[in-house]
Amino acid sequence: MTKQAYVALVTCFNEDETINYKATRAQVRRQVEAGNNIMCAGTNGDFSALTFEEKVRLTEEVVDEVGGRVRVIVNAGMPATFETLKLAREFDRIGVDGIAVITPFFIACTQDGLIRHFSIVADAVKTPVYLYDIPARTQNHIEPETARTLAGHGNIAGIKDSGGAKETLEAYLKVAKEVEGFEVYSGPDHLVLWALENGAAGCISGLGNAMPQVLSRILKAFNAGDIAEAEKQQATFAAFRTDLYALGFAPAMVKRALFLQDASVGASRQPALLPNKEQDDQIAEILARYSLL
Repeated sequence: MTKQAYVALVTCFNEDETINYKATRAQVRRQVEAGNNIMCAGTNGDFSALTFEEKVRLTEEVVDEVGGRVRVIVNAGMPATFETLKLAREFDRIGVDGIAVITPFFIACTQDGLIRHFSIVADAVKTPVYLYDIPARTQNHIEPETARTLAGHGNIAGIKDSGGAKETLEAYLKVAKEVEGFEVYSGPDHLVLWALENGAAGCISGLGNAMPQVLSRILKAFNAGDIAEAEKQQATFAAFRTDLYALGFAPAMVKRALFLQDASVGASRQPALLPNKEQDDQIAEILARYSLL
């Protein structure tokens, strides 16, 4: 099976914090040209700062710009099953390739509660549903046994693991080996190649916003059986990650790095981290070091 790279696309904003759809479309084209698929309205896309109507329009704009050239997954996850379900039905209507559902945030959930939540959404749409685990941000974690239970649902196609722990990723990959058709996508950018080598269907990367070509080369080399080249590209990707993320909150650093490459992406909605000149100078130095500026 050919492994797939997705980029968790940033959402571009104007100075008044309205969405800049034209600039967002330009970022879609940039990723498509690099050979990457798209995930929109995810963590790197400021999904928690977007309104219901904005998420629907954003998805329509991305799907239209892609024009079937690559795959599009969109995140419908919200704290309440009620709104998650409404969003998922809209995305189903638009015609995306997959609907990711991040675990509810703010509301503490039991594992049985998570099973009900995901199952209700998956029951209501025709589009394949992907679980999305990022406990550092949501405080709700999909236990491997819960993933195994949900993997038996006919319309739950896989999971995006953004927990950052290799042990959890290994446990999800074990589920994928046991349940035919259940796919695991790795979120941590330092584990892209490791995950591919251990059975992942691909990755969903935030860092790929700032370094799309290197991400694409990891996947292309791996799919071609050139592991030495894949290792070389992964080393560059991981080193860039280490340098950039040392400066602050990862999504904010990615967005600012991309802003310094192309100011049309704008800043994020408040109360996101505000940029400062000292930090911008540090980011610019890192970008120049990797020939990205």
